[in-house]
Amino acid sequence: MSNALVILAEGFEDVEAVTSIDVLRRGGVDVVSAALGDSLEVESAHGIKMRADAFLKDAAGDEYDVVLLPGGPGTENLKKSGLVSGILRRQKDSGRLIAAICAAPTVLVEAGVLANEHITCYPSCRGDLDRPCAGVPVVADGQIITGEAPGASLLFALVVLQAIAGDTVARKVARGMVTDVL
Repeated sequence: MSNALVILAEGFEDVEAVTSIDVLRRGGVDVVSAALGDSLEVESAHGIKMRADAFLKDAAGDEYDVVLLPGGPGTENLKKSGLVSGILRRQKDSGRLIAAICAAPTVLVEAGVLANEHITCYPSCRGDLDRPCAGVPVVADGQIITGEAPGASLLFALVVLQAIAGDTVARKVARGMVTDVL
């Protein structure tokens, strides 16, 4: 079974986190949502309180097929965390996937895990990157999968699922959700 770590920082973008967790779990992926802060209850950008499965400091030592970062204002909390940067570097060095959506690709720049990969991100964050940002909903390049904005959440999650569980599983989940985005 594939597994995923979804890191939740105060101010995470609701739809990006919930859609990713939901789609991956529908695809049979063992998802651990992990709170960056000192409480398992993490408040989203829009005031929704979500209970994480674990504290990031406790989940950080495990290996994951993908580490996924939702964006939103919480991205600033992700950028400040040495623990997050360390997890991302270990993930990259081990050849496993990293996924980030909206403002979260800026965390990948901060952590130094991007080489020559093409990425996309939220339009207002393009100036915070060290490279051009494609103005498309999702970019998958090597170990890096990025999504542009909340509106790309479903496609982003399905592309991540496709990368770790295969095309058949991703298409089955998409059909079950009655969407043809793949």
